[in-house]
Amino acid sequence: MKIKEIKVIVCSPGRNFVTVKVITDEGVYGIGDGTVNGRELAVVSYLKDHIAPTLIGKDPLRTEDIWQYLYKGAYWRRGPITMAAIAAIDMALWDIKAKVANMPLYQLLGGRSRDKVMIYKHVGGLDISEVTEGVIAMREQGLDAIRAQVSIPGLPPIYGTGPSTDQAAGGMIKPMVTEEVWATHKYMPLVPKLFEKLRDAVGWDVHLLHDVHHRLTPIEAARLGKDLEPYRLFWLEDAVPAELQEGFRIIRQHTTQPLAVGEIFNSVYDTTTLIQEQLIDYIRVTAVHAGGVTGIKKIFDFASIYHVKSACHGPMDMSPATMGANIHVDTAINNFGIQEFTGYTKETYDVFKCDWRYDRGYLYPNETPGHGTDIDEDLAAKYPYAAAYLPVARLEDGSMTSW
Repeated sequence: MKIKEIKVIVCSPGRNFVTVKVITDEGVYGIGDGTVNGRELAVVSYLKDHIAPTLIGKDPLRTEDIWQYLYKGAYWRRGPITMAAIAAIDMALWDIKAKVANMPLYQLLGGRSRDKVMIYKHVGGLDISEVTEGVIAMREQGLDAIRAQVSIPGLPPIYGTGPSTDQAAGGMIKPMVTEEVWATHKYMPLVPKLFEKLRDAVGWDVHLLHDVHHRLTPIEAARLGKDLEPYRLFWLEDAVPAELQEGFRIIRQHTTQPLAVGEIFNSVYDTTTLIQEQLIDYIRVTAVHAGGVTGIKKIFDFASIYHVKSACHGPMDMSPATMGANIHVDTAINNFGIQEFTGYTKETYDVFKCDWRYDRGYLYPNETPGHGTDIDEDLAAKYPYAAAYLPVARLEDGSMTSW
């Protein structure tokens, strides 16, 4: 069996997605996701101009060798564009391998370690009462884990703090770059009040999560962690920008609040200090941004030695192909923690055919061969690419800060 053709499909059924279809000379094909939100066409060029021509004629079942070929062979390693392109190919090759074996993907990764995959969804609101109502409603839908965010009084709602349902979350993506405003000193006293109210409303048998979105310094994050300890959060996510892994030492010294980070990481080298020193509890890498099935499996196996659990990033800006790959890895590994799942628009589900399924707070892998996701190319063509950007953030004095 040889790789005969590699297609790169760009479509926008609610959000922009970059999909790879690797086709073999025996007619078996696999699907992979290479979406980098707001930088999609950079990945398209990398795939079309620099990767696809080098893989024609290669054996698609040599997943590890091809992964190393694309990682080491370019010389310019890592980075979000490179690793998303590698991820797209890798996902597609694992899809092919599982189809050839006539097995669902998780069987090739060691078989089931669990019967279902716990997920969390998001609730946001303009004030604490609105968030509380949303959390209660989501709890009634069967969710055991819920992320809660609230808007800062006196500031316009921004991502993660304003009204946000699963499908409406796509509203933060605009055809032009928008600028949002952030104020840490107004945020810090607000969040403990939110979770005090939520615990009073929903009790202690639900996992509550919160995302800081990289907006604090280490000592600010340490203080917030201490303030939230009475409410026993499942985790405090992305408390600080994680380029400086050592910053988490300060947070860890001052709070027992579980910590999660890693959704913008793209290799195991972004995690070494955090994991080896047990500075985090959950590593949030995801298949599309960290080198595919091969890439995240390496990271999760490393993390398992240090009691760090998986928590794959899973918003709607990664395609159902990534979600399918994540679900199979989640099912197979021993150190699974939780899976983010915001859902998709109807248009996305129309374009991407999914055999995996969601039901009342849990995801279930397909039992069909592969990772359980396919694409309708004819329908995808009806949703052409539309330029879209994430916002940026400034402090109240006008200076740039982390979004």
